[in-house]
Amino acid sequence: MTLDQDHLLHFPSLTSLRPPRVTVVVGWLIVLGIALSIAILFVPWLQTAQGPGQVTSLDPDDRPRQVSSLVSGRVDRFFVHDGEYVEAGDPIVRVVDVDPDFLTRLAAEKAQVEAQIAAVEQSRAVASIDVGRTRQLLAEGLAARRDYEQTQIKVADAEAKLAEARAKLKQIEVQLNRQSAQIVPAPRSGRVQQLNAAAGGALISAGTVLATIAPEEIVRAVEIYVDGRDIPLVEPGRAVRLEFEGFPAIQFSGWPSFALGIYDGRVRTVDPTPRADGLFRVLVEPQPGAHPWPDQRFIRQGSKVLGWIQGDQVTVGYELWRQLNDFPLNFGQQEAAAAYYPKPAEGGSSSSDKK
Repeated sequence: MTLDQDHLLHFPSLTSLRPPRVTVVVGWLIVLGIALSIAILFVPWLQTAQGPGQVTSLDPDDRPRQVSSLVSGRVDRFFVHDGEYVEAGDPIVRVVDVDPDFLTRLAAEKAQVEAQIAAVEQSRAVASIDVGRTRQLLAEGLAARRDYEQTQIKVADAEAKLAEARAKLKQIEVQLNRQSAQIVPAPRSGRVQQLNAAAGGALISAGTVLATIAPEEIVRAVEIYVDGRDIPLVEPGRAVRLEFEGFPAIQFSGWPSFALGIYDGRVRTVDPTPRADGLFRVLVEPQPGAHPWPDQRFIRQGSKVLGWIQGDQVTVGYELWRQLNDFPLNFGQQEAAAAYYPKPAEGGSSSSDKK
């Protein structure tokens, strides 16, 4: 009999106790849970910068265009309806001037100014002839210098009146061109939306938005908005995972291989300045060679998108520590420092010394 068994003989009640099976199972589960938690801390994790956004177009001309009135007046008629497809140059709305005789008066004023210009040109031609004649007489001693100077003054006055009349004519022509543009055309092909029906029959000013044209055949992109904490580490070419509104998806940001219903993209550009709320816009284009994005009839301009810009691979423990401390994405600070501050070559100087 060993020493331990000899001691247990003094405690017969303790030796007769058997722990419940549930307690043993719970104890083992706790031990396994702690072991798994520690093991998970060393599992690889792909860092991501998440941000909401929307579908847009790469070409600014493919974005919705507003149709504005070029002149002040009253909306006489809309030539289109909401949802109608129009080609570039098709009439959208007709605006008429409040004064129906305004164009007639402008035309009459233009004719009057043109007649005035013709008279001034003829007067200048006669004055120019007088200048030549007086110059010859002055050379022969038959005319005074004052007479010669007076003829020159007449030519200068005629040229000043002619310049003033031409400037007035130009103003009238500008007004005529503006007033003649009373039929506002479509700036480009697309679908009509948001007709300003409240402007019908009402007085409007130049620049009033009357409708919006939304192009349909576009080269799509996605703009997502990322917090300024992570934006310094987002660079063109970074892979992006996209979840489009209305398409069911399952996304594990740290393990992209397990995602379902997610589409691929890559960072095209990053805005140098933020919006008023401090978020930076990141423009994302389709990833070449990846599964194409949904058709345009399902994903239109303005559709909501949720994006994950992928960073570097770290451990789960590091990522938890980063999130708790609100640190930015890790991209290898030592490598970045070496890129910005390279070591000087032997016998030479660094780039900062040269500056």
